[in-house]
Amino acid sequence: MNLLAIDTALEACSVGVAPGTAPPVLRSETIGRGHAERLFGMMTEAMAEAGLGFAALDRIAVTVGPGSFTGIRVGIAAARGLALVIGCPVVGIGTLEAIAAAARESVGPVPVLAVLDAKRDEVYAEAFDAGGLSLSEPVARPAAGIASLLRDGMVLAGPGAGLVAACLPSPPRVVAVPPTPDIAAVLRLGAAAPPGAEPPRPLYLRAPDARPQAAAAIARR
Repeated sequence: MNLLAIDTALEACSVGVAPGTAPPVLRSETIGRGHAERLFGMMTEAMAEAGLGFAALDRIAVTVGPGSFTGIRVGIAAARGLALVIGCPVVGIGTLEAIAAAARESVGPVPVLAVLDAKRDEVYAEAFDAGGLSLSEPVARPAAGIASLLRDGMVLAGPGAGLVAACLPSPPRVVAVPPTPDIAAVLRLGAAAPPGAEPPRPLYLRAPDARPQAAAAIARR
């Protein structure tokens, strides 16, 4: 399978290409903003290094959130648009799922509570068993309200893990993983995922931080 993976859900703009059985080509830049301006150049560069044309892709995987509202839209729009032109399937991968996969890659098959800092005194969290099966719906809660998701033997992972650990009297082990989804993990999850019956959709767990300014609105007559 020739697979392209895209992640723009957080501060990084990342692209991975798995050209069949050859070693994958991985590119990632921490840019904060401007994913739309950088993404297509990175895809073109990675595909060229992998020796593939876009028409040779068998599948595209893209992170769907939770994360940055703008970043998520950029990645999903790019993946869906490219898949439509090529005629290949596209699958969505949860940001927390990718973080949990990277943790298991680091320490072995253990249950993981993946946590992202959602700002505004909240975290995004989702629990997974040792095989990667989700044990809970992804949620947005204050860090102190995450304890109910923990199971015996579960480790914490992700850039919000420290916030949760600080709220617990006996916190579990915290596994160090990259602060943004590991694009290699997104590639592996994308290859293993069943083909989606529907195009991937953004996973939003709360309303956006940015809101229209009331003063800028045009009065109706």
